Amino acid sequence: MIHTYKYRLFTNKRQRKALDIILCQQRILYNAALEQRKTVYEETGKGVSYTDQWAHFRDVRHANPDTFRLVNATSLQQLLRRVDKAYRAFFRRLKAGETPGYPRFKGRNRFHSMEFKHGDGVKLFQNERGQVRLRIQNVGDVKVKWHRDLPAKSKIKHLVIKRSLGNWYVTLMVEFDPPPFLPLTGEAVGIDVGLKSLLTLSNGETVDNPRWLRVSLKRLRVLNRKLARQKKGGTNWRKTAYQLARLHGKIANQRRDFWHKNTRQLVNQYDLICIENLTLGFMTANRHLALSAHDAALGEFRSLLAYKAEEAGKQVVPVPPQYTSQLCSECGTMVAKRLSVRVHKCDACGLELDRDVNAARNILTLGLSVCDRTLALAGVSQEAPHF
Repeated sequence: MIHTYKYRLFTNKRQRKALDIILCQQRILYNAALEQRKTVYEETGKGVSYTDQWAHFRDVRHANPDTFRLVNATSLQQLLRRVDKAYRAFFRRLKAGETPGYPRFKGRNRFHSMEFKHGDGVKLFQNERGQVRLRIQNVGDVKVKWHRDLPAKSKIKHLVIKRSLGNWYVTLMVEFDPPPFLPLTGEAVGIDVGLKSLLTLSNGETVDNPRWLRVSLKRLRVLNRKLARQKKGGTNWRKTAYQLARLHGKIANQRRDFWHKNTRQLVNQYDLICIENLTLGFMTANRHLALSAHDAALGEFRSLLAYKAEEAGKQVVPVPPQYTSQLCSECGTMVAKRLSVRVHKCDACGLELDRDVNAARNILTLGLSVCDRTLALAGVSQEAPHF
C-alpha cells in the first residue's frame, strides 16, 4: 500500500531564499511549457508530447546554468508531466461534454510545490547526532520535524516539497506492506452524528462539538473587516490576508487533528461501526445549519473512519437514516417528535432517554441486521460467530 506522510521543514534564511528561487524557476518553466504547447497548436494544429518537451527544455536547462540549471533534471521531468496531465484532463473533459477548463498560467500565488524522486536531488538521512535532515540539491541540509517514523521496510516512491503560508513542508509517498489487522475486540457500536454533539454512541457516550470556527469567528470578522478597508494588493492588504489565511489554516488543522484522533479511537475499540448513510447536503444547504455543518466536517469524519477501518480489518456499515430518531429502540413503536424535542419518551414501554442515544441504538440494530442478511446471502450459518 501507499501512504503519504507530511513533515514540517525548519529552514534558515539562506535555505528559504534558495527554495524560493528554485520554486520561481520551476514556475517560469511550467508557464513556458504551457506557452510552447499553445503556440505550436495554434501554428500547426498539432499538440506537443511530453517527450518532445523534455528534449527541448533539457537543452534550455543546460543553456542557463545560473537560473534553470538550479532545477533538478528529474524534478523538471515531473514538472513537464504535470503540464501533460493538465492537457490530458482538459481534452478528456472536452470530449465528455463537460466544462473543459483550459490549463492556466501560474502566477506567483498559484504555484507552491515541486516534485522529486527520492535519491535524485533530494535525500532523507540521519546526521551523526541522530537528527533527520533533508538534503536538497542547491539548498543544503534542511531540518525536518520528524514527529513520527515511517513503517518498517518502507520505500519512498515520490516526494513533494511545498510552501504553505510562509512555511515549507515535505510530503513523502511511501510504499510498504500492509500491516497486520488489529486484534478483534468483539464489540459493536452505532453512531448518530449531529451538530450539538458531533457523535452519540449507542452505549450512551458522546463526543462534544468543539466548534472550532465559531470559537475563532470574532477574530475572523475583525480581520475580514480590516481586509475590506485596505487597498487590494497593497502591502498592508497582503499582511492582513496572510493573517487571515494563517487563522483559517489553524482552524483546519485543529479540525483534522480532532477527527484523526477520534476515528483512530473508534477503530481500535470496535469491530463493527454502524453509521447513518446521510447525504450531508441538507445541512450545508440550510442557512440556519450551514456554518455549523461546514465547521463540523462530518464528511471528513466518514472518509477518515472508512480508510482507518479498512486498514485495521474492521467493518463500517452504513444504514438508512429514515426514522432512526422516531422509532423506539426498546419496543419498535413509532414515537413522532419534532427536531426541537431532545428526549425520547415511549408511552408503550416507558423508555425515556436522550433522543440521539435512542437513534444510535436503532442504527446499531439496523447495522447488525444488515450483517445478518449479508451472511445469509453468502450462505454462512446464522450460528456462526458474528456480531
